[in-house]
Amino acid sequence: MEKQIALVTGAGKGIGAAIAQRLAKDGFFVIVNYRSSEDSANEIISKIKEFGGEACGYKCDVSNEDECVSMFNDIAEKYGNISVLVNNAGITRDGLLMKMSSEAFDSVINTNLRSAFLCSREASKQMIKEKYGRIINISSVSGIMGNFGQTNYSASKAGIIGLTKAAARELCTRNITVNAIAPGFIDTDMTSVLSDKIKETVKAGIPMKSIGDTDDIAAAVSFFAAKESKYITGQVLAVDGGMSM
Repeated sequence: MEKQIALVTGAGKGIGAAIAQRLAKDGFFVIVNYRSSEDSANEIISKIKEFGGEACGYKCDVSNEDECVSMFNDIAEKYGNISVLVNNAGITRDGLLMKMSSEAFDSVINTNLRSAFLCSREASKQMIKEKYGRIINISSVSGIMGNFGQTNYSASKAGIIGLTKAAARELCTRNITVNAIAPGFIDTDMTSVLSDKIKETVKAGIPMKSIGDTDDIAAAVSFFAAKESKYITGQVLAVDGGMSM
């Protein structure tokens, strides 16, 4: 294909959907990965095609090794090697440390961190062949600061930061950059159910006194995905209104 290929995991809704649309506007052929939100993913693909972009969907549990390997092989065979990978897939299973089940911990680690490892490993093989690539990992302010009731989520997102820095060192001589974005409190379906009182409390703890939106994260991804960002690697960009400074 003439266009570079971008794969966004967990792109059926929320931050991932905004990233997919932004990269399509930037001229990438975008593969919208999803695990269960097929209807939402199809809506995003339709929106992309409405403004003249190109995209397709791919159902895959990116925490499952066999499914993940098959997805990357299929993409390479049908469309070509991936130029940009955005590891966005993630879940939360919040709870106090003393009451958290092993299953709740493992499921978050597998979905958030294991998936980033598997996808980065498979993408790096294709990028090395092309001598070019951009891997962008979505971490969280919780991975920088920690968060009450989120030992599993914070551990997974802190792990993504470590993965980012180690992979960046390994791949930098191959013209492949690896960076991370750490969103703060972002307006998504997950946060929209919170009461106004809780939202005001959250805002009070943010230096900019406002909640971010998904386009803020998508803009940061667009920056790291650009060819011009060739001398930036191993970095963690906090998009959080100043929460973590």
